[in-house]
Amino acid sequence: MAIGEAGPGSVRHGVQPKRLEETMRVRLGRECVYVPSCRFGLYVALRHWCPPGGRVLMSPVNDDVIFFVVLAAGLRPVQAPLNPLDASIDIDAVPDETWRSVSAVLTTNLYGNPDPAPGLRQKCDALGIPLFEDAAHAIGSRVGDRPVGAWGEASAFSLSKHVGAKAGGVLSLADPGLREAVEKTCAGLLAPRRTSAELAYLVRPYAEAAVRGLRLRRAAWAAIRLLGLADREEIRMPLRPDELARAAHRAPGLDAHHPWVRVDMHDYRQESGRLRLRRVGRKLDRLDEVLEACRAGTELLLSTPWAKRRDAHGTQPLFRVPLFVADRDAAIAALARQGIVVGYLYDPPLDDYAGEQFTDLSPAPEAARWFARHALPVDPLRARTVVEVLERSGARPAEAPGEPPRGGPAPGGLGQSRG
Repeated sequence: MAIGEAGPGSVRHGVQPKRLEETMRVRLGRECVYVPSCRFGLYVALRHWCPPGGRVLMSPVNDDVIFFVVLAAGLRPVQAPLNPLDASIDIDAVPDETWRSVSAVLTTNLYGNPDPAPGLRQKCDALGIPLFEDAAHAIGSRVGDRPVGAWGEASAFSLSKHVGAKAGGVLSLADPGLREAVEKTCAGLLAPRRTSAELAYLVRPYAEAAVRGLRLRRAAWAAIRLLGLADREEIRMPLRPDELARAAHRAPGLDAHHPWVRVDMHDYRQESGRLRLRRVGRKLDRLDEVLEACRAGTELLLSTPWAKRRDAHGTQPLFRVPLFVADRDAAIAALARQGIVVGYLYDPPLDDYAGEQFTDLSPAPEAARWFARHALPVDPLRARTVVEVLERSGARPAEAPGEPPRGGPAPGGLGQSRG
């Protein structure tokens, strides 16, 4: 595959990336390539398998950065109808004409709730198109008889999420024979290491700890905004449609779409230095310990009246658990008063956000809109505190589409099963 963007060379840094790759290879049973971020890995996969001009079926409840990654690869996003309770792709609700028109499928596995990968795999095989898994939220999640990330031609993981490394990712490959070609593609796209960025990465945890310890969050955010370093003021970044339309004429390519793809992670394509890799490795070594703690929190959250379903494949999701509240803004404000910041909100859905100029609209958008409006993604490591706050605030469960109305306030009793 020819890619017109030049980079500094290989991502290899001796034994450290190899150890990270081997750790994930053991988990997935697949070939793994270290990449600087999940979004970078997804871009590499899309460029490798999908000729420009193709169409990619994806979820409208997803990070806008991933939407822009698809555009940067020279592809047209096609928004899928969703299951309203976990925002996974509803295979049966996708029209036949849409299936015939798409050249790839991209899952989301939102918060670690898995998309129906076995069904999607079967559908993609029948159509002769690739399946890609965005597994950024889903290390530790399973579907069918495999872990998430072991179903697609390629799957991208983020080591910024469960691992908490704030850097790094892994691109897993179904065909190990493609490793050399994928590494070559990565090398051609990487930006060179910058000493200033590496130093900033190293001191960031200490600065964040100081901000938390001194309760300076508001002051810190005010300073960031004053310096023009805030990438977004709202849940979605500014679309800037005129600029985006001009960038589309230069696709495929990351350079033209860099103002959108870099948001919230400016070094997403930067070659990783040794110190960064060592920290990522130390964090990855603790992954099982973190996942076990998340399972306990997920169990508690799934027992509350704000949860809508349990997964048949075990206790998951493990990254965030979507609770559904009637007045999410009030719930977010109540949590903020206790120092709990709610992130990973994806409202409005991507088709409402971007419009038909940049994406094919979902044929059945209501489920995605309901999920985006009511989902309150809770860190399972903060489960007990969140449940206490929601109970004290009287947060009412949102009624899912087709669900009989409930009456009365949310009952008390921390952690009780409330059906």
